[in-house]
Amino acid sequence: MSLLRHRDFRLLWIGQAGSTFGASVTSVALPLVAIATLDASTFQVALLTAAAWLPWLLVGLPAGALVDRLRCRPVMVTCDLVAALLFASVPVAGWLGALSIGHLLAVALAGGTVSVFFKTAYQVYLPTLLDRADLAEGNAKLQGTEAVAQVAGPGAAGLLASLVGAATALLADVLGFLCSAACLLSIRSREPRRAADPAAGLGRQIAEGVRFTARDPYLRVLTVWGGVSNLGLIGYQAILVVFLVREVGLGPGAVGGLVAVMSLGGVIGAAIATTLSRRLGSARALLLCALGAEPFGLLIPMTAPDARLALPVLAGVVIGAGVVAGNVIKAGFRQAYVPHRLLGRVSVTMQVVNLGTIPLGAVLGGALGTALGLRPAMWVITTGLALSGLILLVGPLRKRRDLPEPEHDAEPPEPDAELPAPARSVRRELLSAAER
Repeated sequence: MSLLRHRDFRLLWIGQAGSTFGASVTSVALPLVAIATLDASTFQVALLTAAAWLPWLLVGLPAGALVDRLRCRPVMVTCDLVAALLFASVPVAGWLGALSIGHLLAVALAGGTVSVFFKTAYQVYLPTLLDRADLAEGNAKLQGTEAVAQVAGPGAAGLLASLVGAATALLADVLGFLCSAACLLSIRSREPRRAADPAAGLGRQIAEGVRFTARDPYLRVLTVWGGVSNLGLIGYQAILVVFLVREVGLGPGAVGGLVAVMSLGGVIGAAIATTLSRRLGSARALLLCALGAEPFGLLIPMTAPDARLALPVLAGVVIGAGVVAGNVIKAGFRQAYVPHRLLGRVSVTMQVVNLGTIPLGAVLGGALGTALGLRPAMWVITTGLALSGLILLVGPLRKRRDLPEPEHDAEPPEPDAELPAPARSVRRELLSAAER
C-alpha cells in the first residue's frame, strides 16, 4: 500500500492508465478502419502493425543514447502531445473524406517513432521516482494497469466502432495521451540532470550500451528470447483481427469483446508476478512464464464459430499472464541490475531486438496469411511461439533460483547531483525543445 500514498507515482500511474487505454483502443480500431472503411488486404493490415514497430529498428539505438543525456519527463510530455496530434489526424481525415492506407501507415510509423522515445524515457524515469526496493511493486502496478486497459480497450474499440465508426474511435487514444501529459506535468519530484561523458560521441555511447548488453550472459539471453518470442506473438496478433473477421466470421463488436477477454491474462500476470518471483525464485518464475504459457498459442488456429471460441480465450489468458508476469520480473531486474548511467542505452538495446522483431513478425504474419491462408499461417506462427521459450535453457537461468543482484551501485543520483556533462549545446537545445 506504500506506493498508493506516493503522490508522484500515483500521477504517473494514472497518466499511464489513460495512455495505455487509448493505445489499446487504437490496436483494434486502426485495423478496423483499414478493413471496414478502406477494404484493406490482409497484407496491408499487417503492414500497419509493422509500421508502428519499425522505428525501433530505425531510431532505437540513437534514442537510447539521447535519453541518457536528457531529463526524461520533458521528453515523455513532448511525446504524448505529438502522439495526440498524430492520432487526431485520422478521424479528421475521415470526416473530410481524405483518409487512405498511406495516411494510416504514416500515422502508425510516426506514432511508433514517438513511442520509441517515450518508452525508453519511461524505463529510465521510474528508478528516479522510486527507491530500488519499490521497483518490483511499481512495475507490477503499472503492468497490471496496462493489462486492465488492454482488457477494456478492445471492447471499447468494438463498441465505439459500432456506434461512431472506427476512425472516430481513435479519439479515445488522443484523450489518453492528453491525460498522460497532464499527469506528467503535475509531478513535483525533481529529476536529476542526465548527461554522459563529454568526450564520448553519440556512436561511442551507443556502442557502450550494446557491449554491456552483449557481454552480460543474463541480459544477452533475455534479449534473444524476447526477440524470438515477439516474432511469434506479433506474427499471430497481426492477423488475429483479420482471422476472426474473415475466417471465423465475427463482427466488429464480437472481435473487440473476444480480444478484450483474451487480454484478461495480463491482469492475472501482473497480480501474480511478485508472488511467483518470491515463492519460486525470479529465475524459475521467468522460465515458467515462457515454457509454461507460450505453447497455449497452439489453441488459436483451432478457433471456430461455436464452442471452440473458448480456445483463443484460454490461449490469450494464459499467454497474457505469462508475458506480463515475465515483463514485470524482467523490468525490475534490469532497472536494479544495470548501472543507471547506462540504463537508457541498455534498455533500448534490448528493446531494439525485442521490439525490432515486431515489424518482422507482422510482415511474416501478413505474408504467411496471404501465401498459405489465415488458418495454416496461424499454425506455423504459433508453433514457432511454442518453441521459443527453449532459448532460455541455453543461458545460465536454468541453473539459478533467482536472477543475480547488481555488483555495482545502480541507484540514480540525487536530484541535485552534478553528472558529467556532455556537449552542453546539444543537451540544452533538445531539453528546451522538450520542455516547450
